[in-house]
Amino acid sequence: MAVKVEIYTWTTCPFCMRAKNLLKNKKVDFIEYNIDGDEIARNEMSKRANGKRSLPQIFINDVHIGGCDDIHALDRQGKLDQMLLA
Repeated sequence: MAVKVEIYTWTTCPFCMRAKNLLKNKKVDFIEYNIDGDEIARNEMSKRANGKRSLPQIFINDVHIGGCDDIHALDRQGKLDQMLLA
C-alpha cells in the first residue's frame, strides 16, 4: 500500500516550500492543497489539524504530523522514513 501524504500550502510560504522540498528530496509523492486566500479551505484544514491554522499542515495516512518544523524534526529523529514506508 502506498503512503498517502497531504500538505496544505500557500504559494509564497517559505515554510511550505521547505516542507515540500524535503518530501521531494525523499522522492515522496504528495497531494498539495494550495489554499491561498480560501478561508473555507483553511477552516477545513484547521478542523483536520486540531485547530491549527498556520501553514503548512501535513498529514501522512490521514494522521496529522504538524508543520514544517515538525516534519523536519521527525526526519532528524529518523522517524519520517519509517512513517513514509508504513
